[in-house]
Amino acid sequence: MLALLVLLFAAACVGHLALMITSHNWWYGQPLPRAFGNVAHLVHGFAFLAGPILYVRAWGWDPLAVFDAAPSAWPAAVVAGYVVLCWFAAFVVLPLDALRRRLRARPAALVAERSKVVDVGKETGGPVQGGGKRAFLSRFPFNEAYQVDFAEKELRLPRLPAAWDGLTVLHVSDLHLNGVPDRAWQRAVMRRCAAWRPDIVAVTGDIADSVPHHAWVIPVLGLLPWRVVGLAILGNHDSWYEPHWIRRRLARLRYRVLGNGWEKIEVRGEPLVVIGHEGPWFVPPPDLSDCPQGPFRLCLSHTPDNLKWARRHGVDLMLSGHVHGGQIRVPLFGSVLVPSVHGRYYDCGVFEEPPTVLHVSRGLSGEHPLRYNCRPEVTLLTLRRG
Repeated sequence: MLALLVLLFAAACVGHLALMITSHNWWYGQPLPRAFGNVAHLVHGFAFLAGPILYVRAWGWDPLAVFDAAPSAWPAAVVAGYVVLCWFAAFVVLPLDALRRRLRARPAALVAERSKVVDVGKETGGPVQGGGKRAFLSRFPFNEAYQVDFAEKELRLPRLPAAWDGLTVLHVSDLHLNGVPDRAWQRAVMRRCAAWRPDIVAVTGDIADSVPHHAWVIPVLGLLPWRVVGLAILGNHDSWYEPHWIRRRLARLRYRVLGNGWEKIEVRGEPLVVIGHEGPWFVPPPDLSDCPQGPFRLCLSHTPDNLKWARRHGVDLMLSGHVHGGQIRVPLFGSVLVPSVHGRYYDCGVFEEPPTVLHVSRGLSGEHPLRYNCRPEVTLLTLRRG
């Protein structure tokens, strides 16, 4: 009997944690002011810790005692209902979700992938923690924050013009320039990316995480060459730190800073429509009413939450970041904290929801330099005709 009670209590705690994380992910996927986002962090953390403590104080360690209250005691009945909900989450929802993720079919658009993990911290030959206020987090044991996954993926796209077969796109996201890692580390990553000599460079936001680190934009991103065009948008963190100055520095590097807009350019003699979507943090969303319908559409969206918008507007390929793959991924279960209204569904990798193929980067850095089972990533995408 004791073993059963311990199991039920543990399951109630796990289910409570799952519900708090689901709520946190949804709220943090909203266009909240920064201060409100910080409050949401604290509220969910407090609610998770307070739940089991209050439960133990009221009913002891017996999770079945909550059902002994009289039906007229509606607060006890509410708690009992919530405990059942937690059990349902722990015993049904979580196992089914983990199984669904394990059995999810490989997207047909992803025809090949390979990667090379490089400990860029060791490669620079010196300390890379930098002087940021959260540098101490990067020293935690087994942290992978400085080990970069240089990934190469081939995507087969049905509307790709024949002239573009083999076109390469370097997808870089979430540099979070804030002093951690050091600028030497960021530059070492960019030099490795430069060796790919991509046709297109696409930077999908969260570039700078403080005003003083605007000065890093040109020395870091200025190392990236391209054969055809460099494209860039901003993210939610950029919106907090004088975004117009970030745009100016990108423009000095000859990036086409799309904002919430679109342009038509020519690539190998064929038209390409490039779209920027910085929503929901920058408004209004892109107006495509005058956008030509025929050409291939490439969209840079900081968050994958704009996928439904992309599908409605016939986007062929969308590149996103923002969610960092969760930064900490639990074996078998996967990502946990993912700031998206879809939770952890679009946490990283390739997703195919016709007519759109979505690539979500795990990003290079973050406000909190913690990475476990989720290394930083830059990706070279090679486009193939479908």
